[in-house]
Amino acid sequence: MDLSVLLTSQLAGFIIVFARIGSALIFMPGFSESQVPMRFRLMFAIVLCMALYPAAPIGPMQYSSWLQFIPLIAMEITIGIWIGLTARIIMSALQFAGYQIGMVSGIANAFAPNMDSFQGATIIASALLMLELTLIFATNLHHLIIRALFMSYEIFPMGKIILGDLAKQILIAGDKSFYIGLSLTAPFYVMGMVLNAGLGLANKMMASLPVFFVAAPILIGSGIYILAVSSPYMVMSFQDAFIGWLGKLAF
Repeated sequence: MDLSVLLTSQLAGFIIVFARIGSALIFMPGFSESQVPMRFRLMFAIVLCMALYPAAPIGPMQYSSWLQFIPLIAMEITIGIWIGLTARIIMSALQFAGYQIGMVSGIANAFAPNMDSFQGATIIASALLMLELTLIFATNLHHLIIRALFMSYEIFPMGKIILGDLAKQILIAGDKSFYIGLSLTAPFYVMGMVLNAGLGLANKMMASLPVFFVAAPILIGSGIYILAVSSPYMVMSFQDAFIGWLGKLAF
């Protein structure tokens, strides 16, 4: 085989792998954070694809024209973006939980620096997201993410895509993210209901009580206390759910 033909076929296979995995890394939690410079993220994606390409079920590819290559690239990019967006939608459960905790605790206006695509994040949402991103690498969950990206070829073979199924799974991921966010926030809903009911009864019994001035420090203090106690369980519960979704791709 001519050397130029061999190199071209190998390059075509690498581009196919990069189209899927590189597209997924654009949105994948832990790898797509804005705090990491774009140049480093691109270098990591290239090195990762070079490492996975020999083991991927994609051999050297030959085409008489590059125009025949474009539809396959488009399908691989679509699958990669779907994987990354689905992971990001599930990750948004922590942002939703942080917003709700801030509203119940009375500190929803305490804004913090934005985390990637989460604009106008509250300080609690940013703290939960930062904690979870740290745990992704501290617990070696990023290894499972890379494995899930590689094993996605078992679920979505190259060149085969069903857009209806992808759209349905996106909706399921959104529903699951909302459910996870509500379940993580449940203790704070109970706290807010009990405290507000108690303060309302106190105001009825003593009309001169400045309930708005009394309620704010009580809600903030109680919210911070419950957050300090429950935050480890919150992030671990979310991590179990995230691992469960990754397991569907990796196993």
